Amino acid sequence: MTAQRPSGPFREGDRVQLTGPKGRMHTITLREDGELHTHHGVLRHRDLIGFPDGSVVENSSGNEYLALRPLLRDFVMSMPRGAAIVYPKDAAQIVTQADIFPGATVVEAGVGSGALSLSLLRAIGPTGRLVSFERRDDFAEVASANVETFLGELPDSWRIVVGDLQQELGAVFEPGTVDRVVLDMLAPWECIDAVAEALAPGGVVLCYIATATQLSRVAEYVRGTGLFTEPESSETMVRGWHVEGLAVRPDHRMVAHTGFLITARRLAPGAIPPDVKRRAAKKPSYGDEDVEAWTPGAVGDREITDKNLRKRVREAQRAAGGARLAASRDADAEGAEAGDPSA
Repeated sequence: MTAQRPSGPFREGDRVQLTGPKGRMHTITLREDGELHTHHGVLRHRDLIGFPDGSVVENSSGNEYLALRPLLRDFVMSMPRGAAIVYPKDAAQIVTQADIFPGATVVEAGVGSGALSLSLLRAIGPTGRLVSFERRDDFAEVASANVETFLGELPDSWRIVVGDLQQELGAVFEPGTVDRVVLDMLAPWECIDAVAEALAPGGVVLCYIATATQLSRVAEYVRGTGLFTEPESSETMVRGWHVEGLAVRPDHRMVAHTGFLITARRLAPGAIPPDVKRRAAKKPSYGDEDVEAWTPGAVGDREITDKNLRKRVREAQRAAGGARLAASRDADAEGAEAGDPSA
């Protein structure tokens, strides 16, 4: 896997983030004949090509735009979505709490729009392996295109398996060969048994879930298997600050609850932690009536319409086409330099 080009002049096919009047942001894929039309005027793409990252250019009305290559967090928030994304604040915590390390073998389910996949791929590096399970073909298409757009290619360290993790995981991995598993799905407790089989002793399972009822169900199921350490739960809230001279105060808005994280580690075969023995005599803290509240239907799942999803797939594939164009231009330039005796 080649490194994503972090700097240098803008090229046709590059993804560029433009910040214009009143801080309004636009994300475009540069085309030689492309134009950005707003009520503030027209900005021609070719006025950006060849300029360095961080340049300021004017549109037809004299309005200035700051042009930057998107950071990963910027790209994730503006990329086409087939499913809801894992927000950057949660992705950062997932990488840390699950201890995603270079060279790790990681399983992800489901892949959604590929936001978390990008963070995981960065963390495992070119020597690691990420296998992402996704039930829906269309979501897998969006995720694949988004990853290719940002990285400039589909990395050799990544594979998408379209199918149910419960049924497919054992066919992809031998028992005890996976280092980390990250589950982002409606009912992750349905996959815990398969995950326990695939994880190496000491390996980490992390679930990203939206509601308190899901959190409770996952925690109870993990405890009930007797195969993991006591699960740990948390959520992350980010509050920005306004800092201008002596005017220093919290922002009026903040990114509060987006999801819960719950983690546990795989025990060695036959191991029983002391706290589990003490808890074994206690009655369960929930009854049959509570299980109904934990079902996927009761928890709720917002579905994107087929028409909207087809549009997102087309947007993601167009952006990926731009990334392929930029990569081919780089390859042509490198080939020309290699064939030049004066180079």
